[in-house]
Amino acid sequence: MSNYVERISVQYRNFSKGADPVIDAWPLMQTPTPILTITGLYLLFVLWIGPRWMERRKPFEMKYTLIVYNASQVVWTGAWVYLMLKIFELLDTVFFVLRKKQNQVSFLHVYHHTIMVLFTWFYLKYIPGTQAAFIGVLNSFVHIFMYTYYLLAALGPQTPLEKRLWDQKYLFWKRYLTTLQLLQFGIMLCYFVLINSMQCQVPRALTYFFVSNITIFLFLFINFYRKAYQKRPVGAKVD
Repeated sequence: MSNYVERISVQYRNFSKGADPVIDAWPLMQTPTPILTITGLYLLFVLWIGPRWMERRKPFEMKYTLIVYNASQVVWTGAWVYLMLKIFELLDTVFFVLRKKQNQVSFLHVYHHTIMVLFTWFYLKYIPGTQAAFIGVLNSFVHIFMYTYYLLAALGPQTPLEKRLWDQKYLFWKRYLTTLQLLQFGIMLCYFVLINSMQCQVPRALTYFFVSNITIFLFLFINFYRKAYQKRPVGAKVD
């Protein structure tokens, strides 16, 4: 038993050695334990603890919190900062739960946030500086527009009529934002097919992971676009 525990301990220490000792010394980068703990607590809260805790409570009013939060998300720089932003973005779902907007805690939403945190950490830890950095830059560009949209939504009034007028005036471009997200995934997919065919230094396993997840995101976003924007026949049942 002691030999088995020792082997596990050695394997874990080896797993904790990344591609660059400088990066290994950064906060949250020494071992996988902190990032796995963060994502585990995130899933536990948004899928179980949060909804149960809010079940008999009134929704939190978080207008000014959301204004500050979405404004801060518009700024981006550096790979480690990108990881911190991915962790910070987990609050998107936490705010949904606290505001009792559980219908927005979709599989797409939770899956996307969880995968992006875990992938960004492993990428930064083991293969920093490779061609996959293009994905982070592209994703950050799209997120500037996305969180600008969320910021404008948070600045709007709360009464139904005024909110509808505000949305028509300032948030009419939501459909184009979704189109931009779809275009992003299409570009990512083509990019990884290209670097895989060129046999670049990004490991094949990582490329396959990327392609699989981008395909899943593309399918889920197309399904969202179809449900949200395509006109339905009169009398058609809404899911």
